Amino acid sequence: MVILGIAVLSDFRIPLLLSLLLIPIGCANSPNAQSLQQAIQADPRLTSSSTPTASPSPSPSSTLSSTPSSTPTPSPSPTASDRFTDLTQVPNQLQPYLKDILALDVISPSNDLSLIKNITRREYAHWLVAVNNRLYATTPAKQIRLATPATPPVFQDVPSDDVDFPAIQGLAEAGLIPSPLSGDSTATLFRPNAALTREDLILWKVPIDTRQALPTATIDSIQQTWGFQDASKIAPKALRAIYMDFQNSDQSNIRRAFGYTTLFQPKRPVTRAEAIAALWYVGFQGDGISAKEALKGITSPSSPAPTVSPST
Repeated sequence: MVILGIAVLSDFRIPLLLSLLLIPIGCANSPNAQSLQQAIQADPRLTSSSTPTASPSPSPSSTLSSTPSSTPTPSPSPTASDRFTDLTQVPNQLQPYLKDILALDVISPSNDLSLIKNITRREYAHWLVAVNNRLYATTPAKQIRLATPATPPVFQDVPSDDVDFPAIQGLAEAGLIPSPLSGDSTATLFRPNAALTREDLILWKVPIDTRQALPTATIDSIQQTWGFQDASKIAPKALRAIYMDFQNSDQSNIRRAFGYTTLFQPKRPVTRAEAIAALWYVGFQGDGISAKEALKGITSPSSPAPTVSPST
């Protein structure tokens, strides 16, 4: 009977299986029982469960999210050198000076980011104080003190609420620029938005370089030293500063900013690039500091030093 059930199992497996389960087939170890077990295991339809097997959920740690992080990668802040768009248009002789000064990160470009355009008087006054104080950051006695808003304005066109009042007023109170405080009763207007001229650049910068009284100078002394053909066009109050600048040898502002020339063109406007070149070094006859030295953390030497060349 068991043999007959196995023979027809291929056609009537499921009904026959139910019938066979009701028939005693003896011991589980009998040949008949083993044959039936093999027949059942051979058909996956009889061994598979009707209940689906639950798959384990992947753990959060083993699953990589395809969604990118919502935290943006910070980008480096632009430097002053990055914000000036025409650095490559500046004469090659000036570029090393500009790169050193701009690396100090004390000059903030205005809305007009051109280095080859003219600089205003207010802008140069601001830069003059900022660069000097940065170069002498470890020497407070050589820093220019900024004026406070409570200080009575010395210039009629630079009120205490002007953005550049602290620097302009500070220069006047230190006696570094002409004003009624220095005895120039005609200098009641600063004209902050006017273009800076070459003679004013030297007039304001040299007193900071020398930190001493300037000697008397004449048109003849300028012609004999500098050899300027247009010395007669220089304002009398600027003659002393221009003469003293000659004594600074290769570190003179005129040589650094304008190169070799026999025409000073005192009323000619100064570009931002030329002004920055003049600010690269502050000092007199080796007793000073350059922007290159400041970047390296070198303080001003107490004794004369060799001529400093700009970084290349």
